[in-house]
Amino acid sequence: MRGRLRVVGKVARDPKLLRLVLAFFGFTMAEWGTWVAILVYAYDRGGASSAGAVAAIQLIPAGIIAPFGAFAGDRFPRGRVLFSCYLALAIALGATAAALGADAPFAVTMLFATAAVVSMAFARPTHHALLPSVAEDPEELTAANAVSSLAENAGIVVGPLLSGLILSAVGPAEVFGVFAAVTLAGALLVARLGSGATVRHGERMRARDVVRGSIGGFTYLAHDRHVGLLVLVLAGGFVLSGALDVLYVAVAISLLHQASGWAGFLSSAAGVGGLVGAALAVSLVGRRRLVPPLGGGTLVFGGSVVAVGAAPAAATAPVLFGLSGVGASIATVSGQTLLQRSAPEHLLSRVFGILEGSSMLALALGSVGASVVIEAFGVRAALLAVGAVAPVVMLAAWRPLAAIDRAAAAPDAETVAFLRRMPIFAPLPPPAIERILARLTRLSVPAGEVLIREGDVGDRFLMIVDGEAEVTRDGRHVTDRAAGDHVGEVALLRDVPRTATLTATTPMTLLVLDRDTFLEAVTGHPQSHARAEEIAEERMPPSS
Repeated sequence: MRGRLRVVGKVARDPKLLRLVLAFFGFTMAEWGTWVAILVYAYDRGGASSAGAVAAIQLIPAGIIAPFGAFAGDRFPRGRVLFSCYLALAIALGATAAALGADAPFAVTMLFATAAVVSMAFARPTHHALLPSVAEDPEELTAANAVSSLAENAGIVVGPLLSGLILSAVGPAEVFGVFAAVTLAGALLVARLGSGATVRHGERMRARDVVRGSIGGFTYLAHDRHVGLLVLVLAGGFVLSGALDVLYVAVAISLLHQASGWAGFLSSAAGVGGLVGAALAVSLVGRRRLVPPLGGGTLVFGGSVVAVGAAPAAATAPVLFGLSGVGASIATVSGQTLLQRSAPEHLLSRVFGILEGSSMLALALGSVGASVVIEAFGVRAALLAVGAVAPVVMLAAWRPLAAIDRAAAAPDAETVAFLRRMPIFAPLPPPAIERILARLTRLSVPAGEVLIREGDVGDRFLMIVDGEAEVTRDGRHVTDRAAGDHVGEVALLRDVPRTATLTATTPMTLLVLDRDTFLEAVTGHPQSHARAEEIAEERMPPSS
């Protein structure tokens, strides 16, 4: 417990992470609180079929737009994009509140409500893509993901609970009004967060460049099928989540015969479970393998819903929905951290955008599917059917997902610290560092061995962990290199033959990185690239 508190405390003491997480908490409250309110509004108008239709009307446009709009998070400063998302959401929620309060036509109300959901679709991937830039190291990234999940699940508890209380006292319009104010406060929290940018800005882009950039995430996932499968598995869990959005209302009113406010309370119970799961997920910090908790959490998530359908009761339903929240939270933290480790940093917003879009389409599918099954076979049958979806998908995908874990090296604190002391690598975000770790080779050489020969093709980057070496050019001594130094960057960055010879003068221990991994890591981050170019310029031999 003390270890978990230290992890949470470390995040809480970082002002940027704290503001980011607090704004995300408010965002999640608004997302879930208004979602309950709009579904209750729809259920009152036409039952489960109406609720499913309303969910689809909002989620399908957002699901289609999200993967392409997320390019903004890779093209523009992510802090500013997140501020714009929260501000747009606050405006859309306020407009929906006004439409509901004025009893506006259904189409007008849904237009504003859909605009709010589209804004939400941009906010979450931007938040997750910004986290690696704000976190200081791989351990803090996993901790930040866990604390974000704590904040998210706290929002899932507080949002629907507050929504249920407001619905019992007044109505949906007031729910939207309250959360418009909450989201506006979140926008102000991140207004001066900083860019978190990982690409160059300011240059003009042609239309075809925008199109190519927007589909960059899809192109990457088409080539890396393991990561693509991970995205599909994570999105598959949202089929169950979408079904639950409708089932909370149907279970409360039609199965348990309770007042409509119970829909918010059941959703809140799942949020309480999610909060517990997020607290447990803090133990994932530094864990070597993440697929087992991903799979186990998914099985608990779906199995608990099946249990509600098998034996429905007012006393046990909140507990079982809470248990499903525990599983969902653990699976989410595991999957998101694994995705951040695996996807290229410069495509991270787009990959999370694809996840967000796929998740929203999955939510729509789950909502409509649950509505159809409820109308055809009843609420209990819907619980049994949809509860099996995520576990079945996870079991089918277990082996290929496990390959990602086997290929990934667990973060090593000593090696991470060594890389962080390298001026070239110091600016890199944690996922980039972890990808370097996965490709590093440790090499021991005796004194007198030639490590780099002048005129040869440059194919690797060397970092000296222990020992000393001499640098010579044309047979003449140039300088010496010792522990903590690096060599080989000139030939790699300038695509020229080796400009000098490096010979071990003592027994040495080296960390070796291949050319492609070095260039991908360094050139993909502006600060790292600039520092590498400065060093290469300093070490280039004078022109003859």
